[in-house]
Amino acid sequence: MPTDGSVDRGLLSPVTVGTADAVGDDAVLGALVAVEIALTRAWAVVGDAPAELAERVSTQLGWSGPGLLALRHGIDLAELATAAVEGGNPVIPLVGRLRSRVPESDRAWVHRGATSQDVLDSAVMLLARGVGHTIVQHLGEVDASLAALAVRHRDDVAVARTLGQHAVPTTVGLRAATWLVGVRRARRRLEHALAHLPAQLGGAAGTLSAFVEHARVAHGAEAEQVVERLVAAFANELDLAVPEHPWHTVRWPVTELGDALVQTIDSLGVIAGDVATLARTEIGELVESAPGGSSAMPHKRNPVASVLIRSAALRAPQLGATLHFAAALAVDERPDGAWHAEWPTVRELLRLALGAAGTASRLTAGLAVDLAAVARNLDQSAGLLVTERLAIVLGPIIGIDRARSIVAAATSVDDLERVLHAEPGLAGHDIAALLDPAAYLGLAGTLVDRATALGEGS
Repeated sequence: MPTDGSVDRGLLSPVTVGTADAVGDDAVLGALVAVEIALTRAWAVVGDAPAELAERVSTQLGWSGPGLLALRHGIDLAELATAAVEGGNPVIPLVGRLRSRVPESDRAWVHRGATSQDVLDSAVMLLARGVGHTIVQHLGEVDASLAALAVRHRDDVAVARTLGQHAVPTTVGLRAATWLVGVRRARRRLEHALAHLPAQLGGAAGTLSAFVEHARVAHGAEAEQVVERLVAAFANELDLAVPEHPWHTVRWPVTELGDALVQTIDSLGVIAGDVATLARTEIGELVESAPGGSSAMPHKRNPVASVLIRSAALRAPQLGATLHFAAALAVDERPDGAWHAEWPTVRELLRLALGAAGTASRLTAGLAVDLAAVARNLDQSAGLLVTERLAIVLGPIIGIDRARSIVAAATSVDDLERVLHAEPGLAGHDIAALLDPAAYLGLAGTLVDRATALGEGS
């Protein structure tokens, strides 16, 4: 077990280097303690606990003001993790340790009415919200870089490839704009998921019975209304959404978060895959600003950032599937194992998304286009790229069957041009203009303008 509170430092997962502090065991423990503090403070908000008691307990548990994750709780992480095995989750031993830190007269207000799942689910949401906002920030940086790239290369004609082969003309700018559209969509979905992450408060079996009973002692017939206010106050303390219903076995908050993270990594994986392909020696259209070397081949300039992002993209979908599998098996009023399987899965998805987004920010900020290579690759097919256009344009002139037979039989640009010049029905037509890839771009420029005009975060 790591002694520094990290999941690991990324030795075998380079894409996640630098993420351990954000999602490691220290961060999880901080979130758990923050949730317990928030619950005590919520009891004070609804008037059950004295305000001074809530402040006293908060301070004794390590809270020193706004920013609940910045806690000085003093809990021994390794010892807590070992103790968590007996009860199957870390909240059980944590509660005892937290209560021991406050005077006996105040201990009843620590974890009052809650169950372990309330605390752990809320802590995961709290952790996800913080990490998620950093991911969104990185996506905004990617957005800005891609928009600038698309504008800069709006009209630079390039080869479009379908099924790995030269297809029709496109532009470097449209390729970047297409990446941009995918990233923006993922960013919006992630922002929506983060804005709706709910706190969890349901009690032992989702009935909130202990909360109602505690409130009834102090408020009598108004107990149910007090508990409704308590749930809202608890969520507000954590800056999470107020839950409409306890979600102990309704796991949409987890699956929707997971889906948004997977979509985010997917969108970055597409960029990385394209960059890795276009940076190949024989293609050479794109160059990373800081390519990696080789331990054996000094000449190598590897697209390392793209490789690392792709490593995340290959792992993320299976993690998302695990969350859905666990959600489907969230049986009874508390899942037996499915809930437990979520914790490391959500954390790994957050970790991968954070690492991939940060890497993508650096990649896109320094991505360079080699226009000479773009032109060289375009020239390989040149007029052959517009055979689709020729079939459309020449059909009404020489007949669709003849037009198709000409373009289908062409084996080279020179061959195509020779046949077209020799075709009697095309005398007087500007063959060079018909074969110009730059004249067959459709709405490429308009699509770039549309994507980039929306602005960052749209």
